[in-house]
Amino acid sequence: MEDIFNDLLSSFKSYILEDSTYKGGGKKVVLPNGVDAHKLSSNENPLGYSKKVKDAITNSLNELNVYPDNTDIRLREALVKDFDNVLTADHFVTANSGSEIIDIIAKVFLSEGDEVIVSQPCFLPYMAFTRWMGATAINVPMTEEYDYDLEGILKAITGNTKIIFLASPNNPSGNYIPFDKLTSFLDKVPKNIIVVYDEVYRHFAEASDYTSGVPFVLKGYNLIAINSFSKTYGLAGLRIGYCYAPLEISNYIRKVCKPFLLSSLALEGAIAALDDMDFVNDTVSLIKTERRFVLEELKKMGIKFWPTEGNFVLIDPPINDVDFTQFLLEKGIMVRPVSNFGAPGKVRISFGIRKANEAMLKAIKDLLNSELYV
Repeated sequence: MEDIFNDLLSSFKSYILEDSTYKGGGKKVVLPNGVDAHKLSSNENPLGYSKKVKDAITNSLNELNVYPDNTDIRLREALVKDFDNVLTADHFVTANSGSEIIDIIAKVFLSEGDEVIVSQPCFLPYMAFTRWMGATAINVPMTEEYDYDLEGILKAITGNTKIIFLASPNNPSGNYIPFDKLTSFLDKVPKNIIVVYDEVYRHFAEASDYTSGVPFVLKGYNLIAINSFSKTYGLAGLRIGYCYAPLEISNYIRKVCKPFLLSSLALEGAIAALDDMDFVNDTVSLIKTERRFVLEELKKMGIKFWPTEGNFVLIDPPINDVDFTQFLLEKGIMVRPVSNFGAPGKVRISFGIRKANEAMLKAIKDLLNSELYV
């Protein structure tokens, strides 16, 4: 049997055998009676999801024996409306999560020997999905203040570069790329290179010079903007996302999209989510309010953190990240160490409802008054 396996092993791709499995923020912990658990490790929507989504999914349950729509056109038409009709349905591509959009992009643009450019700390699938295609991820690290080194990225471009990954706001650092800097950068990127612009946290950005990818797509830049229904809309469990790009790019990507790709529940849920702006506005308002509250309290405690436009904050914990995470976990607070994102020793904390945020802040205060902190 070992000889048979060895023969089979010769057919395996070495770059797929490498351990590159993405590990999420974990399930909510079960604690003793009287201790509340607050999951602030996965950037999930603290308000849950829209009642319109629940109604739409409930109404679809009686047809689970029937295939869903052959195409995603109804969802793409709903996205056109959501984007105020400045894009057409053909600009959009949908899939089972923003992560799958990244996977599809890697499949249609990368081959063995190609290169992509990433900037750590960043979302791990950028590198994992690149490796699965036999391509290489070149890291141009962010600055100490977690800003993109855009000039460094331009210098790192070679004849093998096919994709540049950018995120604004970026996960896990929360930083963003101002409109003028992004414009100047895109003007200098060779026309044969795709810029993937991850904007899944765009709804939470309030900087006056923040920009989505829309103006650049409309001007024909080779930019693909990635979005997800997991954050603002609270549909992480349905696994649905989308991107938009210039027509030449989006029409090309859609050639590999399978029929019946989206489940009927995901399709109806996403369409209903786009139809509930009240829920979206409530979510955005909560995150912005709680972001201001948490950052001010962290500042009072002397905890170092970085400015953020996302629904999370990156901190430098007062003790090592593993002990810090464990201490908070024992208090019922789940947070995310992000050394594997490329931010050694740092911890990402999602913003929740006020009760969760207060519990998290109290746990940090308890730590500062404990024997662990000297």
